[in-house]
Amino acid sequence: MKKIHISNGHIIDPANNIDQQGSVYIADGKIFAVNEQVSDFTADISIDASNSIVCPGFVDLSVRLRDPGQSYKGTILSETMAAASAGVTTLCLPPDTSPVIDTQAVIELIADKAEKASYAQVYPIGALTHKLAGSELSSMFALKEAGCIAVSNATAPLASLLVLRRAMEYASSHNLLVMYQPDEASLSNQGCVHEGAFATRYGLPCIPEAAESIAVAQYLELADLTGCRLHFSQISCRRSAIKIQQAKKYGLKVTADVAIHQLHLTEDDIEPFNSSFHVLPPFRTKKDKQSLRESLANGTIDIICSDHQPHDIDAKLGAFPETEPGISSLETLLPLTLRLVQDNAITLSQGIAALTQNPAETLGIQRGTLTSGLPADICIFDPALSWIVNQDTWKSAGHNTPFWGQTLKGRVTHALQSGEIIYAL
Repeated sequence: MKKIHISNGHIIDPANNIDQQGSVYIADGKIFAVNEQVSDFTADISIDASNSIVCPGFVDLSVRLRDPGQSYKGTILSETMAAASAGVTTLCLPPDTSPVIDTQAVIELIADKAEKASYAQVYPIGALTHKLAGSELSSMFALKEAGCIAVSNATAPLASLLVLRRAMEYASSHNLLVMYQPDEASLSNQGCVHEGAFATRYGLPCIPEAAESIAVAQYLELADLTGCRLHFSQISCRRSAIKIQQAKKYGLKVTADVAIHQLHLTEDDIEPFNSSFHVLPPFRTKKDKQSLRESLANGTIDIICSDHQPHDIDAKLGAFPETEPGISSLETLLPLTLRLVQDNAITLSQGIAALTQNPAETLGIQRGTLTSGLPADICIFDPALSWIVNQDTWKSAGHNTPFWGQTLKGRVTHALQSGEIIYAL
């Protein structure tokens, strides 16, 4: 493998408390040295990172690749290319593929496709229940042995709290992380927007905050009962954040993430006939957005994810409630995180930690850091580089983003995965 020298960059590695100018040396696919005087190092490739940030590669906990099963929306090849261009060097694939990730064969299929796409670090999340049907537990231990990093039921509801308890007990016995997007289905009732002024004005089926916060409360109670490691995915409202903060205070093994777009958009931003704003959980109020930002800053919410969901054109045509929810959001992950820094909601180090160190620690993997001897997963980005979200700059097969046509600031120039350059601008 080639030796690489990255020079003149502003290195930020929250895991090792590094925030200074310097060099990174890479050999045999691993970090050889950071900010040290290295003699007898002859680089095969030199990268000048002047005016750029050098940090660990991003770890994204929720990326739909649409493959296997929905290749008309995107493929492992197209979406991992988008991930690389966004600085994401490790990603988690939720289990709601087709077929569902509940057998070793599906896991092997995904690994094979990822290898052919030259993007090795696709971590499958196993199904919590067989076929995500919500009643029969999956073979979690077999899924873990086959390579699943965690288990989840994606957005599918469970048949009862008893099924949830048994699933948590099973997961806990094998030290498997349970990931959960909180939603009480009977309360959300197939709504498409937040229960608030926008829903009232346009007569749209709505989802109250309680649909999420009640689900959070139920899972926290059962996590306490079973000792299960629990991660909440895509938190959207203030009341959920308060409950998670209290649970952490009393020592529960719980972590949480927020989708990057929830930290910027609210129900007031929704354009009534633009289905790019149709997401689940829905955009909430300005008060909720502010609470999410504060929760990220104080550590209640640990992680920022993209919640990437590419769609084809047909999926987003029709009346707002009839369209499919989700945003193609990998490539806006970095610039929107930098916008949080610009808004003084968080520091740059906090933002990078939420994209690197914290998700890696939640998953229990040796990524998200520039520690010597560990795999050289690196993102280099120019925080001042402006670009327009359009056909010429976009890699994902899904163009469903409310930021289409906008000018964003902050662009990845290089991404390295285990010492291999997988993207260069």
